[in-house]
Amino acid sequence: MMNTSGPLLETLTHRLADTPAEFLAEPRIAGVANAQAVAVAALVNDIVLLHGARAPAASLQGFVGAQVKMDRNRLALAMILCWLLADEWFIAQRLPQHDLLQVLGEAARELAASTPAHQFTQDPERREELARIVLARLGFRPRDESVAQATDRLTAISGTERRRLLEASRLAEQRSREIREALAKKAAEESADKWSRE
Repeated sequence: MMNTSGPLLETLTHRLADTPAEFLAEPRIAGVANAQAVAVAALVNDIVLLHGARAPAASLQGFVGAQVKMDRNRLALAMILCWLLADEWFIAQRLPQHDLLQVLGEAARELAASTPAHQFTQDPERREELARIVLARLGFRPRDESVAQATDRLTAISGTERRRLLEASRLAEQRSREIREALAKKAAEESADKWSRE
């Protein structure tokens, strides 16, 4: 839930627009010879350290590229997210390691599945989408927006977030249905027990 007010959205979208070339370079993928490629696991570790936490070696394995087709776009987006999370506003929040790794891992994977990574720096709407998703996943909303405004704008701009919310809603409804069925079954069994005792 986006209960806490965060930074101005424009601050984050400007930062994304100004992403340095080093964060837009090729991510290192096993078996691909490129001396300029970035070791994304090391970059992620540096960001976690900036926030005053430590990343366990096992959690960094997901940032080691194994296959170009599967990992290139996701790791490229993780690099852009590292740049965003290195913003002084985020650093001042001392974000927990788990939350950082969730954004850098899960959120990057979800977004990279449908959008080329560099679109999140080049296209104004994709910059807004990425900034809003990062804030939302960390429990923040843009400054000067209510929770309702932030939620509405996020679901309007992000197909990924819409799908995630629909899936969460579907799972909640399924769980609710299972509970109702279990309660009905228990009531029927208790009723049968009562009749058999009388």
